[in-house]
Amino acid sequence: MKISARNVLKGKIKEVTHGAVNSEIIIDVGGTEMVSIITKSSAERLGLKVGKEVYAIVKASNVMVGID
Repeated sequence: MKISARNVLKGKIKEVTHGAVNSEIIIDVGGTEMVSIITKSSAERLGLKVGKEVYAIVKASNVMVGID
């Protein structure tokens, strides 16, 4: 797999919730959960199921910083 994104994190799917149009995919990346919302058809085409190893690929034009 070759992609332009520099932030690629390997993890396992912890939970998949299908909606009418989109699916919520929760990925466990080293004890941290990442959540992705993708189309239901993409989730089905990729065969996403709990326990499957996947890559969380992060490509953002902005990163926000917050403090307490």
